[in-house]
Amino acid sequence: MSCLHPFVRVALIVLMASACAPSQPEGGLSPDAGVVMVWPSPPATARIRFVRSIATPRDLGIEKSFFRRILNKITGGDEWRFVRPSGVAARNGVVYVADPGAHSLWILDPAENRTTRVHQVGDTELISPVALAVRADGAVFVADSVTAEVLLLDRKGRSLGLAVHAGLQRPVGLAYDDRNARLYVADSAGQRVVVYNARGDKLFSWGTRGSGEGEFNYPTHLAFGHTGELLVTDALNFRIQAFDRDGLFRWQFGRQGDTSGSFSSPKGVAVDNGGHIYVVDALFDAVQLFQPDGVFLLSFGDQGSGPGQFWLPGGLFIDDRDRIFVADTYNHRIQMFEFIQP
Repeated sequence: MSCLHPFVRVALIVLMASACAPSQPEGGLSPDAGVVMVWPSPPATARIRFVRSIATPRDLGIEKSFFRRILNKITGGDEWRFVRPSGVAARNGVVYVADPGAHSLWILDPAENRTTRVHQVGDTELISPVALAVRADGAVFVADSVTAEVLLLDRKGRSLGLAVHAGLQRPVGLAYDDRNARLYVADSAGQRVVVYNARGDKLFSWGTRGSGEGEFNYPTHLAFGHTGELLVTDALNFRIQAFDRDGLFRWQFGRQGDTSGSFSSPKGVAVDNGGHIYVVDALFDAVQLFQPDGVFLLSFGDQGSGPGQFWLPGGLFIDDRDRIFVADTYNHRIQMFEFIQP
């Protein structure tokens, strides 16, 4: 060790000493994981259960690498934390988070004990990554609303290039059709949905400013439904519209209001295995749950920073196990829930 710089030698000694001392494990579940919280409240039959909050990689059991612990000891660096997460997705155990507050894409892979934070893709710096869509192979599409680009990265955060080769004004929502290898983009400022093939070539688009069927007033979020329909959050028309994969209008529901079943600021939309439709409302600080025909069932969450509470939530994702991920944006975390089968 005599060949090492004195500063580095001291840092290593401190690190080795701390490693020998008794300490809490780096990994483990979020402290909220022991909380029992369900909706609706007893004696009604519970349908939604709180699982945990995810604010740091540790909340998914991901430990820091040996060399990152060395670096943190030397530099006094803090643990990575989400800043203002707005989009979330999960596939094959990997959680992806779009965090415009940190100008970053996060890829959390508990099975590999790996956290990847991407803030630059090639020569392009991420400025406002707001939306995600994940392919079956784990590659992730990232929409940056400021640069008006959609980028593609593999599950380790390595660039696979631009995902689209045509102009967008403000891409804010993504959905990927694995069956047909098509990427659907909500171009909010363009008042349209744009569809691209696997090569990034534009296939077609639909939409114009308005309140009629197939028209939009700032579309923001996309998700595929239980029977293959594309759901679109038509934010300032305060509704959800559904289309087939070729853009043909199918149905809609929603209205402006401050009562259950109405919308004030609809954002993330997703569908579970039973066909139930979930919609985040940022101003209600809640997620509302609807039947496939748009009939209101229940809501969960309220304003606050505790487990099951929200502060201006945004993105929403439901995986194939009916685990519900909500981007609790201004609480700097992702909250996870699950649907309880009757």
